[in-house]
Amino acid sequence: MKKLWKILLGIGAIIGGIFYLLIPKGSKKQFKKDVKENKKKIKNIKKKTKKLKKEKKVIKEKIAKTDAKIKDTKSKMKNTKSAKKTVSDFKKKYRSKK
Repeated sequence: MKKLWKILLGIGAIIGGIFYLLIPKGSKKQFKKDVKENKKKIKNIKKKTKKLKKEKKVIKEKIAKTDAKIKDTKSKMKNTKSAKKTVSDFKKKYRSKK
């Protein structure tokens, strides 16, 4: 039984070795070419991110300005609760007795 397992293990090792030899291996030139392309892509992406960060900063400044304007206009508005209450009291008092 031990001989059978050794033979099967040897056959498996031979088949594995054949598969290993058949695997195509990349050349160094192709690898260097791929690395250069990846570096170019990285540079382009970094340029785009810099532009987007600048745009984001400008947009945040605009939002801050508009928020300040909104806050200013809200502070200038008067409260209308008392006027609404007066109108509703007037309606209850005089309009309902037709």
